[in-house]
Amino acid sequence: MNPTMIQYFHWYSEGNGTLWNEAHKNAEYLSELGITSVWFPPAYKSTNGGNSVGYDAYDLFDLGEFDQKNSIPTKYGTKDEYIKAIKALKKKNIEVIVDIVLGHKAGGDELEKFKVVKVDENNREKVISSEIDIESYTKFTFPGRGKKYSDFEWNFTCFSGVDYAEGKDSHIYKIKSEYGDDWEEMIDDEKGNYDYLMYNDVEHRNPHVREELNKWANWYFEQTDFDGVRLDALKHISFDFYKEWLTMLRSNSGKNIFAVGEYWAPGQLNLLQKYIDATEGCMSLFDSSLHNNFHTASQEGDSYDLRQIFEHTLTQADPLHSVSLVDNHDTQPLQDLEAPVEEWFKPLAYALILLRVDGYPCIFYPDLFGASYKDMGNDGNEYEIFLNKVDGIEELLKARKNHAFGEQRDYFEDANCVGWVRAGDDDHDGCAVVLSNKDQYEKPMEMGEKYIGKTFYDVLGRFEDKVTIDDNGWGNFPAPAGNVSVWLVEDGQ
Repeated sequence: MNPTMIQYFHWYSEGNGTLWNEAHKNAEYLSELGITSVWFPPAYKSTNGGNSVGYDAYDLFDLGEFDQKNSIPTKYGTKDEYIKAIKALKKKNIEVIVDIVLGHKAGGDELEKFKVVKVDENNREKVISSEIDIESYTKFTFPGRGKKYSDFEWNFTCFSGVDYAEGKDSHIYKIKSEYGDDWEEMIDDEKGNYDYLMYNDVEHRNPHVREELNKWANWYFEQTDFDGVRLDALKHISFDFYKEWLTMLRSNSGKNIFAVGEYWAPGQLNLLQKYIDATEGCMSLFDSSLHNNFHTASQEGDSYDLRQIFEHTLTQADPLHSVSLVDNHDTQPLQDLEAPVEEWFKPLAYALILLRVDGYPCIFYPDLFGASYKDMGNDGNEYEIFLNKVDGIEELLKARKNHAFGEQRDYFEDANCVGWVRAGDDDHDGCAVVLSNKDQYEKPMEMGEKYIGKTFYDVLGRFEDKVTIDDNGWGNFPAPAGNVSVWLVEDGQ
């Protein structure tokens, strides 16, 4: 089966402990659509307890089991509900990908005093103060858990920097450390060194930290039997750390754990490739360059040259390490990296990731289920956002499941209308796909000899007329104006 992932949450997913139960209930539906893996949000207790999306990680060993941060469940439910959801998905042969946040910790339990220097926020290599003492919440004792599962206590030696100092202005403070006065090595020089992102920045050079994170990964696997990991904020974490961590996890679990990392660098394919090289291909990456192309194409309309849609993307350059996507929780409206793909273009974008050979496509929860939410914009005003279910998304997913097989032949000769065919294989009829960002078109494409005389229909319902394949194996396939059509062999043939 063609692998297909869903990001089963968004930034504003409903709280009140409902998500795990909902996923449990939807396991059959996801399986029918051809979903083969579910990426769940961070499942451990975070700073705001039942209100945290999960990226402000507090206690990695609390999966909604202990009364910490004013809540037993996380935003998404209890540990028992989480395990039940995972089992329900696995029963339907759907793999579970867990979200891993190991770059920072938040919500420390006690203040500690230690030495720091201030650094320039825009060039973290530039020290802008003498050495000073500060107090910050860097001691993590997890009193609500009471040393169950692990007795490790985090303290300031486990961190390389903080942004909070008691009684002082918020700033980036570099901790004076026995593990080096510099930040950890990154692959790019953005902001001088982008090791520091937020909260208490984890010091991965500390051997006790590495040992604890390796132990935790093994514990997490034993608790949940997950199949893959989504690694958060790679831009801010030592690439050497994750090479070691994944090697240990795969060895200890006896399982070839899938890994996809978030290295968000829109339009900077070179950085994605550099990271893959630095980590010796031990993980895939989300194709932020392809997402950037989709965002641009959706804004530019018919002035965008569709022949360039895969230019400078990981999906084109290194498809085996590419996870392709149309939107995610960071790019959705009102988020920091807001760059949503416009609604009219989403069916085209999904056809481009679901029905072609290259890449491992990931669909976004609101694009399958819809979503609405309110939040403050950067201008200080409150906005109400409605994200509609993508027109035809279920048909596109089922077309991937049943028809996106065999040789791919591209017809990318027109700036405003591109198409391709999948020839099918011994067990599956293929499909023809045509999309336009301008007018209605008709594109001649070769389906092949085995389809001679057969009629094709548009499964998306944009056209009522059928297409008959001629004696040479060719058909003239219409594309709707500013939309996509997917042509399948009529039933019974």
